[in-house]
Amino acid sequence: ESRGTVFPHPCPRIMNAMLRLAVVAALLVSASAFMAPASVNTIRAARNAAISARPAGLKLAAPSLRSSPKAAGALRMGQTPSSMGETIEEFVANDDPKLQKVVLALFSAVKEIAYKVRTASCEKSSCFNEFGDEQLAIDILADNVLFANLKACGACEVASSEETPTEDPQGGTGYSVAFDPLDGSSIIDVNFSVGTIAGIWPGGTLVGVDGHDMAASLISVYGPRTTVTIAWKDKDYSHEFLLIDDFSGNHGKWLRTNEFTAINEGKMVAPGNLRSTQDNPGYMKLWNYWMENKYQLRYTGGMVPDVNQLLIKGKGIFVNPTSPAAPAKLRVLYEVLPMALLIEKAGGKTTDGKGSALDLKTETTEDRTQVAFGSAKEVDRFTEWVGWAEPFMVTSKDDPNWKPAEK
Repeated sequence: ESRGTVFPHPCPRIMNAMLRLAVVAALLVSASAFMAPASVNTIRAARNAAISARPAGLKLAAPSLRSSPKAAGALRMGQTPSSMGETIEEFVANDDPKLQKVVLALFSAVKEIAYKVRTASCEKSSCFNEFGDEQLAIDILADNVLFANLKACGACEVASSEETPTEDPQGGTGYSVAFDPLDGSSIIDVNFSVGTIAGIWPGGTLVGVDGHDMAASLISVYGPRTTVTIAWKDKDYSHEFLLIDDFSGNHGKWLRTNEFTAINEGKMVAPGNLRSTQDNPGYMKLWNYWMENKYQLRYTGGMVPDVNQLLIKGKGIFVNPTSPAAPAKLRVLYEVLPMALLIEKAGGKTTDGKGSALDLKTETTEDRTQVAFGSAKEVDRFTEWVGWAEPFMVTSKDDPNWKPAEK
C-alpha cells in the first residue's frame, strides 16, 4: 500500500491553488498568536477553517509539547511522580475560600501582564503599552493590573506595591498582599525574561510580619513560556503552573507542570551586586572560590529568573550581599520573604548571613537586606565567609542618602 501523499484532483492548477489556500490559512492562524488574546472558540474556528481548506493528505503542524503538560513536565528536572495537569482552580479547590480568591486574582493578573509584556513598545530607557486611553510604562501598567484584580476579588484587605510602598486598603477581608509588579523592568527593553513577585499574609497589615506568617507566595516568569511557581505555608513543595497558549482545548488555562522538592549541591552561581566585592572581603573570597572551582556563571540581572533557575535546575546559589559602598537594595517585604518561602518549600536553604530569611520581620514596608538562596552547603559557605549585615531601613525608596545601619 502506498503511503505517499495523494491529492484527489488530477488537475495541477487546482491542486496548487488548494495547497496555497491551506498555507495561507495556516499562516493566519499562526499570526493570531501575536495579536490580542482571542476566545477559545475563535481560535478553534480559525484552525478548523485551515484544516477544511487543505488538500487531502496535507498535514498542519502538530500541537506543541506545551499542550501536553504531562509530556512537558516529563522533560523538566525536579518533578516527582505525583499527578500533573491539574488546573490552578482544581489545585486550590480545598483551600480557604478567601485565600483561593486572592491566589486566583494573582493568576488572572499575571495572565494579563504576560500579554502586555509581549506587546510592549520599548525605547532606549523604557517600555510602554496601552492602558485604556493612556500609554503607560509597562511596570506601572503591571502595578495597575495587580491592584485592580486584588480589589475585585473581595478577599484582599490591604495591598502594597514596591512601586508605591504604602499599605493601601482594597475593600475586602481576609488577606493582605505585597508585590513587586515587574521585577527586572530595567532589562525588559532587551527582551530578557522578567517577572512578578507576590507574598500573601493573613490579616490586614504588612508591617510586623515575617516569612513564617505568610499563607502563600508566588513568582511569575514572563519568558519564552509564562509560568507561575507558588508555595503555600500548609502544603509541601513548590509548584509550577504553565499558561497554555496553543490551540488545544486548554488554551488560556494554568496547568500544573512541575513540583520542586530539592535544591542539591551543584556548581552554578548567580552573583548579584557584584560591585560590592570591592569593599566586602568575604564576598571577594567567595567570588574567587567560585572562579577557581570553575562554577557556571548564570546571572541575568533579573531576580525572578535568576532565582527561578535554582528550582528548575535543582542546584546552585543566588546571592546579593551588601557593602558600605554598594548596599544591597532587595526589599524584605516585596522580594526576599516571598522568594524565601518558595526556596525553602522546594528543599533549599536561605539566609541573611545569620539565619533563615523567613525569620526577618518587617519594621517598615521598605526594609532592605542582603540574602543568599540555594543549596545547603553553598548557603552555609555564604554565612561563614560573608556573614551578617544589619538590615537597613529607609523612609523613601527614592532617597539617595540611605545607607546600611552602622554595627
